[in-house]
Amino acid sequence: MTIHAYQETYLSNAQGALGDAFDHAINTCHIPGSDFIKLFAASSVSRRMENGEPAYLSGKSGIEIASDIVLETTGKLLEAEPQERFERSREYWIGWAVCYYQWFSARSYSQIFKILSYEDLTNMYPTLHEADITKFADIADEKIREHFTDTNLKRIRSCYGLTQAELAKRSGVALRSIQMYEQRNKDINKACAETVYRLSKVLSCSMESLIEK
Repeated sequence: MTIHAYQETYLSNAQGALGDAFDHAINTCHIPGSDFIKLFAASSVSRRMENGEPAYLSGKSGIEIASDIVLETTGKLLEAEPQERFERSREYWIGWAVCYYQWFSARSYSQIFKILSYEDLTNMYPTLHEADITKFADIADEKIREHFTDTNLKRIRSCYGLTQAELAKRSGVALRSIQMYEQRNKDINKACAETVYRLSKVLSCSMESLIEK
């Protein structure tokens, strides 16, 4: 079980807001998509959304979010008037889908966009925009896991905010063992059930979440 920064009840609002932000910035303000992705990932707005700050999950509109991103990163104001749209654009879908995947995976936006470029996302749109969002999440996760080789233990521990030493102290599992599991010098799949149970209990996840597939 992945540890999420905020409850699922806020997810739909967050997705809609980020979708609107992408649509407004790219289609109305004519900021190139690849540039806006970089601005967003570099801004504090992305980190505030990752951390589940209410203002950025349900308090601000997408247009306000886009304005905050551009003002913070470039010092410029967005002056284009919002345009009424009756259909969700490709750019809206990109923001909407990536917001879901960030919540689903607990990865940072900067990490996600390091692997999934704007071009990659636009290429995924035709076949995935009408599919269930979990299909996009699965494909995105597969692509990103190919580049980031962190073990499940390291990824979940990092998301939980514990150091290796803190996890060792709380779980009773030797620090050296934790280090070796995370470095793949020992196979956690072959660890005794008691060890995996202790780690999972501290990290509030299932034992299966720590197993490497």
